[in-house]
Amino acid sequence: MRSAMVKYFILLSLIVVVFEANAQDTLTRIPSRLGTEHSVNDAKANETLEIGGEIRYQYFHYKNPGWGDESEDRDGFVLTRALLHADLRISKRLRAFLELQSSLADGQVETPSPVDRNPLEAHQVFAEWLVNQDNDHNLILRLGRQELSYGSQRLISVREGPNNRQSFDAAKLSFSKNNFKADGFFGFYVQAKPGIFDDKTSNGVKLWGEYIVINQVPVLNNLDIYYLGLSKSTAKFDDGSGAEVRHSVGTRIWKSTGDWLYDVEALYQFGSLGDSKISAWTTSANISYTFHQNAFKPQIGLKTELISGDRKHGDDRLNTFNPLFPKGAYFGLAALIGPVNLIDAHPYFSVALGKHLTWSEDYDMFYRMNQNDGIYAVNGKLIYTGQQKKSKKIGHQLGTALEYSPNKFLYVRAELTWFNAGEFLKESGSGKDILMSGITATYKF
Repeated sequence: MRSAMVKYFILLSLIVVVFEANAQDTLTRIPSRLGTEHSVNDAKANETLEIGGEIRYQYFHYKNPGWGDESEDRDGFVLTRALLHADLRISKRLRAFLELQSSLADGQVETPSPVDRNPLEAHQVFAEWLVNQDNDHNLILRLGRQELSYGSQRLISVREGPNNRQSFDAAKLSFSKNNFKADGFFGFYVQAKPGIFDDKTSNGVKLWGEYIVINQVPVLNNLDIYYLGLSKSTAKFDDGSGAEVRHSVGTRIWKSTGDWLYDVEALYQFGSLGDSKISAWTTSANISYTFHQNAFKPQIGLKTELISGDRKHGDDRLNTFNPLFPKGAYFGLAALIGPVNLIDAHPYFSVALGKHLTWSEDYDMFYRMNQNDGIYAVNGKLIYTGQQKKSKKIGHQLGTALEYSPNKFLYVRAELTWFNAGEFLKESGSGKDILMSGITATYKF
């Protein structure tokens, strides 16, 4: 199997190189975030075919993985991801899109999960129809397998950090008029499998909702308002398990241009887990200032989050927040902790060392919000229970990175992350400090 996967990836790489050498126009892959994506109404001709994609290589090495509770890997491991898409504009109103994804993993001590190793799958296959278009508005229907991404990707994301991006079998209706954009959607999560073309629709995980973006709002600048619904046939938390139906209502105000930048979000969740009632919440803020007139363009900022955890075991009430489908590298590419039951303070800064080179530094302080709940991974899996544990201090994380981007096609990042284990981790397991080093190289075409 490994030989076949290697041969496939070499073949795909050769195809990419040949295409790149002969293409007259170099293309970047199409993003799917609301308000930035290309769509059928962008077509300049009745019939066009565009091809593009990316190749990403990553190397990671962890010392004391799992804070010393997982098998040590002395050599590290390599992750490779290839994306190749074809975008066919059949007419001014009709568009078809196909994207293949190959995610390979080599050198891991344990058997890689499908999130790291998924040899070949149809990642996106959808048709898009421009239902109605006027001078100042349009209405677009998209049906099929597709990525979903909204806002800051705290709740719904393409999962860019891990090796395998995520998608949904969904129907989405998009309306836009001037500074107003709205998406309504219903879909099933696509469960990654370790074989070839075997990813399946997960009937046990459903997602639906509406996401509204209003730009150029007086005082606020930009405003998001949303409702998200989630149904899972089975879910597990520190305080219980069962069928989960969860509703999330929230708002976000943000500004992404100028010296001062900010992103402030708050949401509330309600619903049920088995016989228990859900009542959970989170607030977050990311505020930064960039000295654009300085040659090094230094930026200083502060991120902070309050994320609810369960208050009391066995009270038929679940207060644990569910981050739904968040970005994988939520607190950096080390991805050690997920956004559940947390108090997090995260100062950071960056400077431009050259036209294409940036150095950044950040420091995270993690504490459990509620003493009776544990800590969770980015995918929502419980890492350590909070039962019979006294300390709230999880630990501190220091990270540094160099990013090099000479053009819009090539991106290289080298990083080092140190996690200083706190008292809670020492109560729960070996509690050793983690040191992670990594290199990422991405080429888009």
